[in-house]
Amino acid sequence: MSLRTVEEHLAEILAAVSLTDTVDLPLAAASGRTLAAPVLARVDIPVFDNSAMDGFAVRFADVRSATAEAPVALRVVADLPAGTDLDPPLGPGEAARIMTGSPLPAAADTVVPFEDTVGGLDDSLEQAVVLAAPRANGAHVRRRGGDAHTGDEIIPANVPLRALQLAAAAAAGVPRVSVCRAPRVVVLSTGTELAEPGTTLRRGQIPESNSVLLSELAREAGAEVIHVGSVGDDEDDFRAVLASAVDADVVITSGGVSAGAYEVVKNALGSDAAISFVKVAMQPGKPQGFGVLPGGALFFGLPGNPVSSAVSFETFVRPALLAMQGRTDLHRPLLRLPASEGWSTPPGRRQYLPAAIDRTDPTRWTVRPATAGGSGSHLAGGLARAEAYAIVAAELSRVEPGDAVDVMLVS
Repeated sequence: MSLRTVEEHLAEILAAVSLTDTVDLPLAAASGRTLAAPVLARVDIPVFDNSAMDGFAVRFADVRSATAEAPVALRVVADLPAGTDLDPPLGPGEAARIMTGSPLPAAADTVVPFEDTVGGLDDSLEQAVVLAAPRANGAHVRRRGGDAHTGDEIIPANVPLRALQLAAAAAAGVPRVSVCRAPRVVVLSTGTELAEPGTTLRRGQIPESNSVLLSELAREAGAEVIHVGSVGDDEDDFRAVLASAVDADVVITSGGVSAGAYEVVKNALGSDAAISFVKVAMQPGKPQGFGVLPGGALFFGLPGNPVSSAVSFETFVRPALLAMQGRTDLHRPLLRLPASEGWSTPPGRRQYLPAAIDRTDPTRWTVRPATAGGSGSHLAGGLARAEAYAIVAAELSRVEPGDAVDVMLVS
């Protein structure tokens, strides 16, 4: 069987993706979700003209000539803390003490900071003696709508809602947002050799880690993990567990897709025309399964070695989960960094090497393998030290120190 490229396999996956439903959520429940519709401002930002400084609201004409040698004295006729609804009249030669964020009186047009007066805050309730003229009419005033007007688009559709976006929506007076429903995901690890972490291992058993890995990666991609389980190499048991995943949008399995005699996933689903098992020109992660299950869920059969599972998720599953939520930016950020040491690469296959980044010199980051074992697909412990994957083209047979390498950040 000839190897297909990473791009060919991903294209087949994305062609099968459908958007999830949209739901309306309060801001407090929308963190991490992807917007299905733009957020439009319900109020102006700022809502009203307000002071950018603690000081005095004044009429510019009264203080435009103030200097240290010829100060201007104003009578303080009002005190305006933040949150006040007062709008005191100001006549010639009058001022109001005002705090940052307070509404600017309609009769004022400028703010003089306490720092530009004789007494500052300590002598501010009866008289303001201005030592320096403001730079211009309107100095230290935040104008209504200076950031956004009612009806303006604050956040476009198809972006994830994080802290900054949620804060912007709240500042715009928006209490609820329309978002794409989180894809419901089932994660199944396969293999009779798998045992719960912490249990006594008999000969031939290993601690099961892929379910933790894949479920957490799915959550980080905005999915709702509705079931996590493990099943041995019995095909009937596997089919029974798979059949119970009726509410899933995506089913992710690990293990059982290679060329051995006990490949439970491949043996159970290999005759299903809607599921294909292929070899992709990548290392690790060459054996891949993908298709659509009878209930409509996307099926990802990933290889079982932990690094292979992690790389396969990043390369194929994560973009699909994001696309299901309406995201248009499906890939992790890439950097181009010099290698601090050399390593070998597999002939004819694109390498995804768990990598660490040396940030000692902030002007020249470098990248190196996260473990001495390189890209060995079984090196689960080394994943803890990986903050990126170095991606090396299939045409290269080796990376030398100083070579520029594409680096995909994952943390």
